[in-house]
Amino acid sequence: MNISIVCVGKLKEKYLKEAIADYGTRLTHYCRFEIIEVSDEKAPDNLGTAGEKQVKDKEGQSILKHVKEDAYLIALSPGGRMESSEQFSQRIAALGVRGQSNVVFAIGGSLGLSDEVLRRSNHTLSFSPMTFPHGLFRVILVEQIYRAFKIERNETYHK
Repeated sequence: MNISIVCVGKLKEKYLKEAIADYGTRLTHYCRFEIIEVSDEKAPDNLGTAGEKQVKDKEGQSILKHVKEDAYLIALSPGGRMESSEQFSQRIAALGVRGQSNVVFAIGGSLGLSDEVLRRSNHTLSFSPMTFPHGLFRVILVEQIYRAFKIERNETYHK
């Protein structure tokens, strides 16, 4: 299985990069894994609705350039479905059984994902109604992907 995370913005904090690298190394035993960072657009506070849409649309186009036609796209959005770690694991496992070998997770910028990305997505997932810093959320997502494989294989990690 190939798993990609396409996210808006560059990660700057060394400790977050190290955490993601650690989980990324662990994931090599289960799948091919990569993180693709696309540029974030400038979004001043007084942008307005039309300006916000324009920013999200441009970021969305950048995300979709990295989503192959046959990829199963999971959009991360506060409006998505919340799942337990076990349910998430079952979803990932079911994709593999169905032959969906390319799974892409999309994380939007500070304004969220564009309507185009949400329409293209096969599933919309929410981890919480809370707001997380983007870098920290990437760590949480990578850890949950790793946990999903551990749960599926009934390996000790998830308790």
